[in-house]
Amino acid sequence: MSPMTPMTLLIHADLAWHDENLHSGLAFELSGGRLQAIRPQREGETADRKVHFLGPALTDIQVNGSGGVMLNSQPTADAIAHIVATQRSLGTGWVMPTLITCEAERMEQAAAAAIDAWGLAGFLGLHIEGPHLNVLRKGTHNPAFIRPVDDTTLAILEKLRAAGIPVMLTLAPEMTDAATIRRIADMGVIISAGHSAATAAETRNGLDAGVTCFTHLYNAMPPMQSREPGILGAAINSDAYAGIIVDGHHVAWDMVGLACRARPLPDRMFMVSDAMATIGGPDHFELYGETIRVEKGALVNAAGSLAGAHIDLVTCLANAVQHVGLSFRDAYRMAAVIPAMAMRLSPPALHVGMPLEEILMLDPALKRLAPTT
Repeated sequence: MSPMTPMTLLIHADLAWHDENLHSGLAFELSGGRLQAIRPQREGETADRKVHFLGPALTDIQVNGSGGVMLNSQPTADAIAHIVATQRSLGTGWVMPTLITCEAERMEQAAAAAIDAWGLAGFLGLHIEGPHLNVLRKGTHNPAFIRPVDDTTLAILEKLRAAGIPVMLTLAPEMTDAATIRRIADMGVIISAGHSAATAAETRNGLDAGVTCFTHLYNAMPPMQSREPGILGAAINSDAYAGIIVDGHHVAWDMVGLACRARPLPDRMFMVSDAMATIGGPDHFELYGETIRVEKGALVNAAGSLAGAHIDLVTCLANAVQHVGLSFRDAYRMAAVIPAMAMRLSPPALHVGMPLEEILMLDPALKRLAPTT
């Protein structure tokens, strides 16, 4: 007896991201858990399912934890796999687990874990946020571990890059000399400025030395002033990439829109979730020995201060359209395409054979639709 042929599911999409652009009138055939065909819709055919949007899943380059797991608490290959799998179940197909400020030994453990996990589907690389920050803008990071760039960090970065792993390092440019920034940039590490009180001049010096990105724009940065634009003003006026958290708690909708529309070059703003363990997990977790919990949709510590975000990137995408007023095309690019560009990687693209966990389908309200075959 011949084996059963997998049932083919025909999907019609109002909009689809294909060949680096937004299209209408496309049909998709799915079977065996994979995309089998991309073609125009045919007159008179009946789809098994109609969706508002179909395209590659999203790309998040700042994910501290998911599914009850924080990389800081469990710097292991298994934790990386769990974080990535949880995010993939929520519509984010490519993930950079993020290690925040910690002791050198934990950084070494996370680097070893990343090397062990490298090759895992959806694991895009490692984001090391800190510990080389400005304590004046530490946010939820533990000041006991904040320190200048040292030989240990340089060795960790060299080891990761030698293994071919994309790496982003968030540091405060005013706390790191230009020669060290250049040395790190020459390794192929993407240097992102954040948790910083830099002046505009100090920020520009960092950009000249090799900074190419900014971490969660507005947050852990001093506000702009009329006679001192600071790191925030310098970032918005620069050609560098900048991540932003579109959850309605970290940045007001108007300020997200202002930054997106004020940039001198297109395709420089992207979304990050800054997700913590509560995404796909319980409503609280431990960080630095303190309980962080969800309150009214925000993650706060005992003092009531923001401590990461309780949001996934699909919801950020919807927020950008529904609350900030961005076009769907621009918002989708910010959540799926530009993060890869910021890491100097090829953006994801629909292709025959693509597994369903790398495909995002949305309804008209921009809610994720669970894939089925």
